[in-house]
Amino acid sequence: MGKIFYIMGKSASGKDTVYKRLAEDAGLGLRTLVPYTTRPMRSGEKNGADYFFTDEAGLEAIRRAGKLIELRSYHTVHGIWNYFTVDDRQLDLVNCSYLMVGTLESYRAMRRYLGEEALVPVLIELEDGARLQRALERERAMEKPRYEEMCRRFLSDAKDFSEENIRAAGIGVRFVNDDLDVCLGRIRQYIRQYL
Repeated sequence: MGKIFYIMGKSASGKDTVYKRLAEDAGLGLRTLVPYTTRPMRSGEKNGADYFFTDEAGLEAIRRAGKLIELRSYHTVHGIWNYFTVDDRQLDLVNCSYLMVGTLESYRAMRRYLGEEALVPVLIELEDGARLQRALERERAMEKPRYEEMCRRFLSDAKDFSEENIRAAGIGVRFVNDDLDVCLGRIRQYIRQYL
């Protein structure tokens, strides 16, 4: 039986970089699951690679077809952005293991849908001051920085990734990303235990 190695962490913790590096690691042989969103595409993102980008009508069609696995809606300074996972035949846990990136909330929803044994949590952490600095640098590099949204995400993460929520999700192992190569090495070693 395959596993879904579920990468999660607060914004600017480096989870997307960790995800991309692990996805490129042929030695692990992990496939990727691409989530869906109604938010606008960011600079450098590609439809079908980072997310499947859709609109409210597309989300509603998926919901009506009974293919919605989990849905998270965020009230941002730019309106409501939805992130969701769809039962769209990307997943074959009989023959393959996967890598996915998301939130603690989406991890818990996936675990409810697929069963606890199918998911392996990989929680990325970084000291809040370092995260805030990374987030600010990332926004400054954007064509149209969204500082208000950056601040909203930062504050929201404190609640979403509270110690109580992490414990309730059954997560015991954490990976500190203050040195990317060291962090990746530890995560690779952790993943290999399950392959």
